[in-house]
Amino acid sequence: MKIIHTDKLDPLDLNQIEREWVYNGLDACVTWEVLETLLPKLNKYTSRTYNFSRELQGAILRMRLRGVKVDEEQREAIIEDYENRITKLEVNLERIVREGCGIQGFSWTSLPDLRYLFYNVMRIPQSRTTKGGQQVMDAKALDQMEQYVIAEPIVRHMKRIRELKKRLDVLQQKLDTDGRFRTSYNIAGTTTGRLASSLSEFGTGGNAQNIEEFLRSMFIADDGMKMANFDAEQGESRIVGAIEWCLFHDGKYLDVCESEDIHTIVCRSAWPHVPWTGDLSRDRPIAEKIREGRHNIRFLSKRLGHGSNYGGLVDTLAAESGATKKSVQDFQRHYFKAFPSHHMWHQWVRERIRFQGYLITLTGRQRHFWGRRDSDDTIREAIAYDPQGSLSDVVNQALIRVCKADICELLMQCHDSIVVQYPQEMEDEIIPKIMSLLDHRIKLKYDRTLTIPFGCKTGWNWGEFNAESNRNGLKKYSPGDQRRRES
Repeated sequence: MKIIHTDKLDPLDLNQIEREWVYNGLDACVTWEVLETLLPKLNKYTSRTYNFSRELQGAILRMRLRGVKVDEEQREAIIEDYENRITKLEVNLERIVREGCGIQGFSWTSLPDLRYLFYNVMRIPQSRTTKGGQQVMDAKALDQMEQYVIAEPIVRHMKRIRELKKRLDVLQQKLDTDGRFRTSYNIAGTTTGRLASSLSEFGTGGNAQNIEEFLRSMFIADDGMKMANFDAEQGESRIVGAIEWCLFHDGKYLDVCESEDIHTIVCRSAWPHVPWTGDLSRDRPIAEKIREGRHNIRFLSKRLGHGSNYGGLVDTLAAESGATKKSVQDFQRHYFKAFPSHHMWHQWVRERIRFQGYLITLTGRQRHFWGRRDSDDTIREAIAYDPQGSLSDVVNQALIRVCKADICELLMQCHDSIVVQYPQEMEDEIIPKIMSLLDHRIKLKYDRTLTIPFGCKTGWNWGEFNAESNRNGLKKYSPGDQRRRES
């Protein structure tokens, strides 16, 4: 074998094959040298994370190689439906601008057209400008404009068109030649421990972790197989409750998370003027009936509670939930009064970051925060770190156990859930086994244990079951399912 001294090497003296030898040799040797330097620097937390990441590689590789089968007919039908919706919205938007504002040939994708419409014709006050003095037309500026009655219908049309176009981009991603959608998972792709996903190594597929419910019905089980989706229920909320139990010996929020219906209980605290009955089964329909803005208060309790747990600001939560600022303010006033440890936890994180600069999660994942320690953005990022990081570890540990059991085929990991497929005739044998593998307990202080339950839904495609439009969709698992796969 030829010995190549890279320290004395002139690349021009090598042929193409020799250059590839050198490239691959350096890639392996330098990686090893870096590893030998880094390993002694690891502590008990970072070494545990490193070993866990290595153990996760087998399950990740299986999912990357297998991919998920796509129903081409369903995919094309959804694409056609979305294109028709976009066309109708663009026609409506052009008519609103033409007849309401007297502007011909308006294009919602043109920044000059948007600036002229909002700032010159409608005379909406400028909120911010670029360094060059141009009016800003980003998502935040549109959220502010939506508060003006004259601009609201235009902004809502634009937002809806953008939303549909984003979904179209996912739908139109190139598939592999075998008709499967594959993604490239990155184990170290985020700072929280969550997996990141993107295009496969061959430029096909895409991000499999943020596919919206509306698009999921095109992902189907292979012939003779059936899908199951295992979702961690209220995982992040339960971890918030566990953190507060360990820090302050306050189990009020964790108790609510472990109750039958956390969102209805939160509704009782956040909307005390509602004539609640005290019976959860009767109070839930009440919460689903009363509306504030575009949504019922039970839906809002879920969205606003989750955002408030992470230090969400009133303006941001109002824009994301569709509620008014006053509704969000009223919610947070009652919510933090009912669960005062939330503010105590936020303050604890703020002081921890200020004086030490790092956090360690319930599952033993350590992270340093390199941003400005007094920055609100840094603090909000730190507040979200433990719930998101701990839950990602719980889900990925479950993924490893399911992979090692080798009783089903792993298809996807989607942050808080795992998607698998298995021989459909073996459902009642396999599902209970998987459920037992998902059981994960974290020992807390003061002789308490945190359990994060997983819900299970089964079907022949990844969308939700609908008796009229998606009979093959996912339905809550019940032994002895009599459904049969429909063409």
